[in-house]
Amino acid sequence: MPVVNSIELLVVGENANSFLTKNADILLEAVENEHYIKGKSTNGYPIIIYFCAPNELGSKLFKYTGPLDYINQFVERNKNISFKDIDDENQIFVKSNTPFLNPVLRDGILNNESWWQNPPNDLIEVEHIKGIVHNHSTYSDGIHTLKEMADYVRSSGFEYFVITDHSKSAFYANGLKEDMLLQQIEEIKKLNESYTDFKIFSGIESDILWDGQLDYADEILNQLDVVVASVHSILKMDIDKATERLIKAIEHPATRILGHPTGRLLLSREGYPINHKKVIDACAANNVVIEVNANPLRLDIDWQWIPYCTEKGVKISINPDAHNKTSIHDIKYGVYAAQKGGLTKSNCLNTKNLLEFSKWVESKKS
Repeated sequence: MPVVNSIELLVVGENANSFLTKNADILLEAVENEHYIKGKSTNGYPIIIYFCAPNELGSKLFKYTGPLDYINQFVERNKNISFKDIDDENQIFVKSNTPFLNPVLRDGILNNESWWQNPPNDLIEVEHIKGIVHNHSTYSDGIHTLKEMADYVRSSGFEYFVITDHSKSAFYANGLKEDMLLQQIEEIKKLNESYTDFKIFSGIESDILWDGQLDYADEILNQLDVVVASVHSILKMDIDKATERLIKAIEHPATRILGHPTGRLLLSREGYPINHKKVIDACAANNVVIEVNANPLRLDIDWQWIPYCTEKGVKISINPDAHNKTSIHDIKYGVYAAQKGGLTKSNCLNTKNLLEFSKWVESKKS
């Protein structure tokens, strides 16, 4: 889940007394009975530890994995079947004559009726990602130079790297004036001469202005490989104005990717209100990709909208929004969030290899 509220564990072949005796130092304020222990971790998170015998592992794993609404509906659909004392969770699905449902999909199934019989296959995995899109360097507010970022991405086994420093309106992030952006493009050309199995693509994270315009002239934007359009300021708009603003940016011919669509910061800032369906529809009409921003404080677009993106044929790009080298590995959080929405390898932009991604870049220019 994007926000973790508690931790639940299922322990097989133990009982509460012996478990507490062995692990008393990891639980605070523990309350116990023969079936579970409730307490807090040493850093304050609620923990529930359940216990079961080996012969009921499958039943208990299914029950406690949840979510409760899914379990209740599953039982309602299979009233005449007993799911007690099953040692292998997969047998629950065999008995109900339904495909095994990956636990990561169980939160979303109630809004996706087809998943009961045809759950998504080939879910996106971290190892499917071939390139790192949406990154920052010392040209704007990043910690490492363009070369340091690119070399690290290459040494981490990826095939390409898209640099998208902040644009000139983002003065708070040392956004690039036109002369610096052109200088960066020249540096990219020189660096690419030194690579044979890797490529840097030029780009920008262009601020979406209050009226939906991007903050460079077309003659500048047209020199870039990838334009990520994002909102960073003037966040207090009503839903109609905020939606219209995004759609205007999506319709700009240079826009390739819509970055963190709601601008939310988990635990600290609500996303600004948008009509997600209208925004996704606009992306479908204009062949614009939507970002799952993999920064664990964002995870935006929310996973619950990925099935609608899939329905409308809108691809997702899982991007780390990296401001330093090691932050590229935040990509895993975006993958995990995207899995919950049933994102498949084929519907993710940056599962493309270098040749395929290069063709995608060129497709907008032709």
